[in-house]
Amino acid sequence: MTSRKQRIPFRDFSTLSAEDRERGERNKVNGAVVNIFRVLMQNPKLARSWSRFAGYILGGQSLPARDREILILRIGWLNQAPYEWEQHVRIGKAAGLTDDEIDRISKGPKAGWNKHDAALIQAADDLREKSVVSEETWQQLSERYSIEQMMDAVFTIGQYNLVSWALNSFGVPLDDYLPGAQKSA
Repeated sequence: MTSRKQRIPFRDFSTLSAEDRERGERNKVNGAVVNIFRVLMQNPKLARSWSRFAGYILGGQSLPARDREILILRIGWLNQAPYEWEQHVRIGKAAGLTDDEIDRISKGPKAGWNKHDAALIQAADDLREKSVVSEETWQQLSERYSIEQMMDAVFTIGQYNLVSWALNSFGVPLDDYLPGAQKSA
């Protein structure tokens, strides 16, 4: 993963409206607001609008959590987005992914996957490379997924592609609890 320089500073939450401060503070791990929200709250209107959609993708959609995390980790890897990768390694493990599977996500669809999991990884590759899920990949995923799930798969990849771009461009640093974080002395 390529490290990025922080370009957008953390928002001083004391300068936010009570509503925006409360919204940002909903996103805590170990008692601290996660860094993505400390940066995104520089633009509260954007953060409010984006959070609704992001919340659906992360917690309200039709895909199994494990499948969702495979898609997110793959697009995060393809975009070389360290913040995305590190956060979702943690979330992916909670969703049932093993260390071996997480390692193989970085290696691609031919790294010893069953047909369905290979198709998930290939869908992210297809969208990144050609902006469309190939017919073969679509057919493979359609064997197990409903139309709603197919739509959620595409939107999951798209959402986390966008998030990877933002995280990389803004230079959001890893949260202290993540393994690759620069620990302050």
